[in-house]
Amino acid sequence: MTANLIKQTDFDAIIIGGGACGLMCAVQSGFLGKRTLILEKNDKVGAKILISGGGRCNYTNLYASAQQFISQNEHFCKSAFSQWTVEDTIGFFETYGIEGKEKTLGQLFPVSDNAKDIVNVFTSLCVDLGQEIWCDTEVKNIEKIANSFVVSIEKHGKSEKLSVPKVVIASGGLPIPKMGATDFGLRAARNLGLKINETAPALVPLTITGKDQPWYEQLSGNSIFCRVWNDRISFEENILFTHWGLSGPAILQISSYWRPGEFIYIDLLPNQDIANLIQAEREANGKKMLLAYLAGLFTRKFAEALSDKLPADKNLASLSKADIEDISKLIHEFKVKPAGDKGYDKAEVMRGGVSTDELSSKTLEVRKIEGLYYGGECVDVTGWLGGYNFQWAWASGFVIAQNL
Repeated sequence: MTANLIKQTDFDAIIIGGGACGLMCAVQSGFLGKRTLILEKNDKVGAKILISGGGRCNYTNLYASAQQFISQNEHFCKSAFSQWTVEDTIGFFETYGIEGKEKTLGQLFPVSDNAKDIVNVFTSLCVDLGQEIWCDTEVKNIEKIANSFVVSIEKHGKSEKLSVPKVVIASGGLPIPKMGATDFGLRAARNLGLKINETAPALVPLTITGKDQPWYEQLSGNSIFCRVWNDRISFEENILFTHWGLSGPAILQISSYWRPGEFIYIDLLPNQDIANLIQAEREANGKKMLLAYLAGLFTRKFAEALSDKLPADKNLASLSKADIEDISKLIHEFKVKPAGDKGYDKAEVMRGGVSTDELSSKTLEVRKIEGLYYGGECVDVTGWLGGYNFQWAWASGFVIAQNL
């Protein structure tokens, strides 16, 4: 095989990006007897797979459906999810030796807790199926010329042009640039005249600055099960206080639905009523100080921090109706106005991307450019935390492969 592809017959398609979507696309293409070439900028494929879930890879979610995805077209992903289901993902990986185990809220991890096992399935299958992978290869440009595409690349410092009938852009989004993330997919879309929906970090910690920061900073390391909500959605999971603000699963989830300048609200004691709890306790032990009582519900450190905002020096019996209303409001409607977020360095995914208006939901082919496909994170389909984004990546890779 020469490095310069002068014949279109060498490969049925070039796949730009060796992440979850690109790898699944290559393998599924191979099952159908099609030959693909993956072009990967990093020195190995699957970089984000390898770091996901703390290196354990939460590779799908048992409850994944279109409802857990954000897009300007909420129906767009339904076709892909009907073509490649969660059961398909589970069955695929089981076929190649990956047994799943459920953690919280439907999150599925390999029993081995090793993300490398996921990547190895794909790299082994690519070898078996004759799918080629070129790492350390940066795509510089894509041009549509007649019925083919010319893909300009730089490989080991040398510039080359490759000719191919079809191109798949599965180059990911902007998060974690140190892992090799770039804006290539978005730049290519703009160059080709495609509409981009506004992008932003998603599943990302939120920051607190100014006079409120010291209050959060003193609680750094404290984790509390809460309900976090705004006028769009609500999540019940842990939040984590940090020296710069808030993190933890519930905060990452709400961040995808938060916009700068808005408030979020936290119920620090979900599914219970602090007023009723205090009433019951004061009848049994009215002399107990509010601080001591709160320390029994939360950590001592957290109770002391809350006491800055409450009549903590009163015993329960002496709390007035107004006091209890203030306590209830603080505990059940803790109001936070984040200053911002931690950006793409700390974001799990990107919100927004190539507009779904530009793509066929059934094939993921660009409507006005025959032979060009977009899948994975560069498309305006963003899932919740917990394996949902991998399910979209596998599904979109599968769908594209069926149509190459």
